[in-house]
Amino acid sequence: MRKFVHLVDSVNEWLGRSMRWFLLIAISFTCIEVGQRYLFNHPTMWGFEVPIHFAAAMYTLSWGFVLLRKGHVRVDVLYNRFSERGRAIVDVACFLALFLPVIGVLTYSAGSWMVHAWAIGEKSVITYWYPPIAPMRTAIFAGILLLLLQGFAQLWRDLYFLARGEHID
Repeated sequence: MRKFVHLVDSVNEWLGRSMRWFLLIAISFTCIEVGQRYLFNHPTMWGFEVPIHFAAAMYTLSWGFVLLRKGHVRVDVLYNRFSERGRAIVDVACFLALFLPVIGVLTYSAGSWMVHAWAIGEKSVITYWYPPIAPMRTAIFAGILLLLLQGFAQLWRDLYFLARGEHID
């Protein structure tokens, strides 16, 4: 299990750090579109959707990294008052009661959404450019799946700590 935890952590760490470039790409495309539209009065047909696709990929592919870094919202007023063992118990209980059911259903939904998009060659209808939507849906599914895997890695860390009294890292 240590290898699984290390692999998931490494993938999410690398991906989370890489997603900053997606932000720069999305901002660059937005700036190009604004310049084309307002300076040259010549908007592009792709300028609205490309930043949306990059931003969607960036957000979802970063979720596992945020969980790895413990950056998601939590009620720290209560949580920080618990001992380290108490926090591990709360984390395990919340994973089983909240995280696993919600993210499990979300992973399943995103996966079927992605498969459907590839199967029918779905196109976006937001603009008249009609780009394929499947790559964005694949990135969304991958991000949610990586979040789920990072949740399992965190669960294993907490269970290991509760059983042995020491951290896995």
